[in-house]
Amino acid sequence: MKVLFIGDIVGSPGRKAVKQCIGEVHKEYSFDYCIANGENAAGGSGITCVIAKELYGYGINCITMGNHTWSKKEITNFIDDDTKIIRPANYPSELPGRGSVIIDGRLGVINLLGRVYMEPLDCPFRTLDRELENIKKHVKAVIIDMHAEATSEKCALAWYADGRVSAVLGTHTHVQTADERILPFGTAFLSDVGMTGPHEGIIGVDRDIILEKFRYSMPVRFEVAKGKVQFNAVMLEIDEITGQAVDISRISKVFNLQQK
Repeated sequence: MKVLFIGDIVGSPGRKAVKQCIGEVHKEYSFDYCIANGENAAGGSGITCVIAKELYGYGINCITMGNHTWSKKEITNFIDDDTKIIRPANYPSELPGRGSVIIDGRLGVINLLGRVYMEPLDCPFRTLDRELENIKKHVKAVIIDMHAEATSEKCALAWYADGRVSAVLGTHTHVQTADERILPFGTAFLSDVGMTGPHEGIIGVDRDIILEKFRYSMPVRFEVAKGKVQFNAVMLEIDEITGQAVDISRISKVFNLQQK
C-alpha cells in the first residue's frame, strides 16, 4: 500500500498547490490513499465545510487537524457528519468530531496534539494506547499525525509507538525536516512533513507582517503570503499484512502557480 501524506495546507495558495501537484505526484508514485493536514486551509487558520469538500475533490481521502481545529466556528456544525476529517484524539471526548478513522477498511489514521509549548490536553501517549486498542482490531496499517511543536515529543511518541503503527508523521512547524527513517520494529518516522503553501513568506505568513511583529513586539493580523508556492509531502509504502513501513521518502517542490 502506498500513502501520500501532505504537510500543513496553508490558505488558498496551499489548496492551489495541492490541485496543481497531486495528479503529477500520483502519476509518479501511483499511491493508493492521500492524507493531508488541513488545519490552516481556510485563510491560514482553521477549515470550513466548503474547503474540506474542495480538498476531497482533489483526491484527498482524509484531513487531519491540529491546534487550529476550532478557529472557524462553523466546524462544529459539520465535523460530526464528515467521516473524512479528524481532530486530535486527545481533545476532550465531549467535543464534536472524532480522533481517528479507518479508510476503506484498510488504513487507520489517528490525529494527536502535542503538549510541549502547546495547549494543555490529555496525554497523547495514553490517548494513543486507547485509540490503538480499538483501531488495531480492524486494520494493521495505521498512520499517526502528531501535531506538535517540540521535535523531542514527536520523536518520543514515535519510539513509544514503534512496532505498533506504520508511521508517526510530525506536523505543525511548517518546516520539512530531513530525518526520515524506519525504526527497528517497522514504524516510519519524520519529525515534520512541512508545509504546502506560500514559499516566500515566513512559515506561510506575509513576511513583512512577521518582521513587524518581531521588530516591535506588537500584535499584528496574520495574512497568507503571496508569490511562489511549495508542496511538501511524504510518500509511505506499507506492508498491509504486517502493518510495517517498507519505505519513506520526502517530496518537496517549489514553483509558480499556473495562471488561468
